[in-house]
Amino acid sequence: MLRVFRYAIRQNVKSAAARTADGHERRKDFLGEAELATLLEAARKGRHGVRDYLLILMMYRHGLRVSEAITLRRDEVNLKEARIWVKRLKNGLSVEQPIAGDELRAIRRWLATRRDHLPWLFLSERRQPLTRQSVNYIVGAVAARAGLPPVNPHMLRHSCGFSLANRGFDQRLIQDYLGHRDPKHTVHYTRVAARRFDGLWER
Repeated sequence: MLRVFRYAIRQNVKSAAARTADGHERRKDFLGEAELATLLEAARKGRHGVRDYLLILMMYRHGLRVSEAITLRRDEVNLKEARIWVKRLKNGLSVEQPIAGDELRAIRRWLATRRDHLPWLFLSERRQPLTRQSVNYIVGAVAARAGLPPVNPHMLRHSCGFSLANRGFDQRLIQDYLGHRDPKHTVHYTRVAARRFDGLWER
């Protein structure tokens, strides 16, 4: 009787985990290219448009977690070489990444508004580093202004992964770019990427 009971527990745990994984893949927790463009345009038009546009753009382009974005320092951004040092948290793989032209211009615009020498890249009105709560508020408020369904900051990281997968980059590159130590955190991007199914019905 005891063996049957233990077996039932193992089966329940396994099926619960499977349901969780399937649920994650069924749930659309990322933004498409058009939705991102709408979000960024709405951010640009806000009261703190220069900062908020850059914040959302960089969180998307570099797959930043909120904690990584708010601790980003000015000396980790190399404007001359158009490179950024992304210091991953949660035991992630820290890497240097390129900065695209539009992003580089957005960084320069933001820094041109600054009259301080504080080390953080993103600051509040009170010249303090942004908090997790303030980033959650900024992203949610911009999404509401844009007429989009509710958006949270972590969706920008997922959007980065899905965008790279849809552009045809392989799982290992995406894994390194997002700083994943374990490939199981990356596989769902490539598994459900629309690009995989392109051409199935062409003859």
